[in-house]
Amino acid sequence: MTQGSQSVQRPIEVAVIGGGCAGMTAALELSHPKHGGRFTVTVYQEGWRLGGKGASGRGPSGRVEEHGLHVWLGFYDNAFRMMRACYDELAATGSSPYGDWREAFVPQSVMGLFATTEQQGWQKWVGHFPPRSGLPGDPQTPGEMHSLPRYIAKALRLLRALLIETDVHRHGGTHRPADDLRDPNKLLAAAQTLLGRGVFTTAAALAEAIGLLGTAIGMLAAPFDAAILQLAGKVAAGLRLWLETNVLAEDRHRHVWEIIDLVLAILVGTVRFGLLTNPQGLDAIEEYECRDWLRLNGASERSLKSPFINGLYDLALAYEDGDRDKPRLAAGQALRGALRMFFGYRGALYWRMRSGMGDVVFAPIYEVLRRRGVRFRFFHRLTNVGLPGKGPADHVASLTFDVQAETTDGRDYVPLRDVQGRPCWPSRPDWAQLTGGDTGHDLESHWDRHCIRTETLHVTRDFDFVVLAVSVGAIPHVGREIVAHDPRWRRMTENVKTVASQAFQLWLTEDLARLGWPSPPDIVSAFVKPFDTWCDMAHVVPEEEWATPPATSVYFCGVLPDPAELPADSDAQYPERRRLEVRDRAAGFLAETARHLWPNAYDAGGKFRWDLLADATGQTPPPSGPERFATQYWRANVNPSDRYVLNVPGSSRHRISPLDNTYDNLTIAGDWTSCGFNEGCVEAAVMSGLLAAHALSGLPALKDIDGYDHP
Repeated sequence: MTQGSQSVQRPIEVAVIGGGCAGMTAALELSHPKHGGRFTVTVYQEGWRLGGKGASGRGPSGRVEEHGLHVWLGFYDNAFRMMRACYDELAATGSSPYGDWREAFVPQSVMGLFATTEQQGWQKWVGHFPPRSGLPGDPQTPGEMHSLPRYIAKALRLLRALLIETDVHRHGGTHRPADDLRDPNKLLAAAQTLLGRGVFTTAAALAEAIGLLGTAIGMLAAPFDAAILQLAGKVAAGLRLWLETNVLAEDRHRHVWEIIDLVLAILVGTVRFGLLTNPQGLDAIEEYECRDWLRLNGASERSLKSPFINGLYDLALAYEDGDRDKPRLAAGQALRGALRMFFGYRGALYWRMRSGMGDVVFAPIYEVLRRRGVRFRFFHRLTNVGLPGKGPADHVASLTFDVQAETTDGRDYVPLRDVQGRPCWPSRPDWAQLTGGDTGHDLESHWDRHCIRTETLHVTRDFDFVVLAVSVGAIPHVGREIVAHDPRWRRMTENVKTVASQAFQLWLTEDLARLGWPSPPDIVSAFVKPFDTWCDMAHVVPEEEWATPPATSVYFCGVLPDPAELPADSDAQYPERRRLEVRDRAAGFLAETARHLWPNAYDAGGKFRWDLLADATGQTPPPSGPERFATQYWRANVNPSDRYVLNVPGSSRHRISPLDNTYDNLTIAGDWTSCGFNEGCVEAAVMSGLLAAHALSGLPALKDIDGYDHP
């Protein structure tokens, strides 16, 4: 364009498809003032709200209604840095209703797991994880950067500390401090000396050997000498023998044995597979199933069935097809996630949100983007990413949308409503703003094809670049031309698996302590399926608008088994059938299984006290008996875009990176891409969104994406 005597460069038009964490991260980066207005961003979103799998809404009495249980872990540095920047940017306006980010996220350091015992039935184990220095999102110092040697060294220190605390002082003896040996030759000589003693039988000797291993891991840059591998195996054998003799006899200490047994298997496997020096790092064992790899490296069947491993699979929803008999989790990413979770957190192990994720995360993001001039086109369902009809298929030529609704006055849709003085997403569209009012259509259902018109955008005229930030489950439906043309995309959609999930929420008139739950409000996993993970969310209730507030709110979730045959696109009733399945399953869970959690929630005859369920609907008279469950909230996450992304063995190599330049005006974003942390979580989605922004703009620098180069 030319204006007077000066040449003015036209802004680059970017279409971001999808309003989940990955798409919003890319939009935040590309609209940042550091680019000087170089990019003009338009977000296209089906339905009326942002959030993707993290969306939430406000229902009757302003209650928070989620897709499931959402928590942020203390190592989510990229995600927290993004949110801290959003809250700071809004605070700088002087009129932000959102407050400080530390008010929005609540630190928690207690996690519960369940195990079955012959004597007591279900037994709960509670882990208290001490606060660590710093806060998630703080700048990383060189000594804090993610690295496998750093995590393994911490694991060794944990083992050594457990031994010293329990037995080394009682047995006496000495051990060589880990920093006494700085010469690799002396270190190997010391290892040979220890090996010459035979099987380690005292905690003192084991502590000395563990300290020596820690020094070796910190020093050796070359592949480990056979003596070090032999020492690792001897330490593992000796420690297991010591545990079986001194700890395993007491069932109340079984979790100590199981933790140490699993850590030992990880240490032996790390040495045996040369992971510390392998350029691929943990990706070198991505072809192995997690339990199989641990078993290969000496883990006992008892520890492989422990609540720690069950909880790892449950929290990752790692059950192919939703089948509890098909647990599948790639070993490399499983270890990466576990090591970062337990040894890489800052502040607290995990952080719960003060309100719904839509309120705490996506409402502030929306406000920041809107203030920056980002345009939002709600009620735009993508139906096709078009390739050129002629010539090489090296770019995207068109984007086609079903327009689901339009506003009555032709202005932009206003999506947020005020609850307790804060802007929030409603659980339903504001039909008063839309032509035709309430049509009764489910505008977020893949099977409800409601459309008032079709809109097609064309390259260069309407957009220059595309950030395709829909979920991988939707790719076969919206990217049919690319999947048909590109074998890599076809392999990706076939091998990067997803799983449906189910969730329900309760609002109870009595707190959990009165109902017989003895612990503080924590996250509990490894419980009986189908709802193996749950959390007391009492802190959310004050953010809602009850006339008579309930005592607490509790969230449950788990995988949802797929049917033998997936439904046709024309089967409009499929989502409701699955939703009714979840309702019946949840009501049955309360009628029987929940007595293991809340014994006082049952009357003298052993029946669940349905009047404990607070009614937000205001019915007169309120429903009674099992019918009262209809006043609660439940959902089946079966939409292709709602399904949780898995990392099954061998699937990572089929993921495509946002940095891939096969299509010169297209990048992808989502927790299903190859992003450095291949797991279905917020941090992976944010990392992918940062990579997508880098692909288009060169920023942020790859070195500034924490964990992208994690081994």
